[in-house]
Amino acid sequence: MAIARSRRSVSRTEYWPSFVDVLTNLLLVFIFLLSIFALVQFLLSREISGKDTVLQRLNAQIAELTEMLALQRSNNSELSDNLSTLQASLTATEGERDRLKGLLNQQSNAASSAGARITSLNNDLDSQKQISQRALAQVELLNQQISALRTQIAALESALNASEDKDKQSQAQIADLGRRLNVALAQRVQELSRYRSDFFGRLRQILGDRPDIRIVGDRFVFQSEVLFASNSDQINQDGQAELDKVAGAIKELMQEIPNDIPWVLQINGHTDKRPITGGRFKSNWDLSAARAISVVQYFISRGIPPERLVAAGYGEYQPLVEGDTDAAFAQNRRIELKLTER
Repeated sequence: MAIARSRRSVSRTEYWPSFVDVLTNLLLVFIFLLSIFALVQFLLSREISGKDTVLQRLNAQIAELTEMLALQRSNNSELSDNLSTLQASLTATEGERDRLKGLLNQQSNAASSAGARITSLNNDLDSQKQISQRALAQVELLNQQISALRTQIAALESALNASEDKDKQSQAQIADLGRRLNVALAQRVQELSRYRSDFFGRLRQILGDRPDIRIVGDRFVFQSEVLFASNSDQINQDGQAELDKVAGAIKELMQEIPNDIPWVLQINGHTDKRPITGGRFKSNWDLSAARAISVVQYFISRGIPPERLVAAGYGEYQPLVEGDTDAAFAQNRRIELKLTER
């Protein structure tokens, strides 16, 4: 038993150092691990601290970039507004440019016209200068003539005093000649009136008693429908036949009227007051004058001397009757023949 106890004691003594060695090793390992953990923790904290610094720096840069972005957006908005303003200004400027181009073209045309006008005025001025020089020469000549006339007047004044008695006799003779001339003119007027009456009487006999051909005062009146179609100055066939009769009477009258009586046959055209619509005549003036000229030309073609004919158009402004009836219109549309002095 003592041996057994000593063996158990020896065994226990052998186990304990081993256990201590094991614990020591474990402690060393633990310390080593702690050291490594501490080192890793230190390195991680340092790394994290560096990353925090970088992160803060990045955050600061992000904030700065955010501000720059906001500023850039503001600038972009302002630039957009400026761009819109500039585009509107560009559009207005282009419109003003086009207007100025138009004005420039007008000014160029006006300048060309003005240049031509200036050239014409310069030519006129040269002509006026030449005329002025000729006028000065004529004035000088007239001055000389006036001087000579003054000399003649001085000589005539003395002769005038001697001829006063003769002048009184001459004035009496002139007064007598004036009375004779007035009597002769009155006789010519009466004679022309007699020829006019004879002429109208012959026309009445030749043309017959027609309601559309009549005598009004000192005029022989044809209604326009006798000679012309509506809104026309072409003489129709029936009208030509009637005018042939009138032309024959005029030729007979020419043989009877003395050559020293300055007579003419005046052809007057008249219309009613209704305005013209369509056709080649712009107004009643044009139509009335054209019809009178057509009658004159027809008489000339039938052998009546042109110097014995006169054409005049009165439009609607000398009506024979007033009113808006068809009968009044028909009477006012007319061609008048008037034998009168030139």
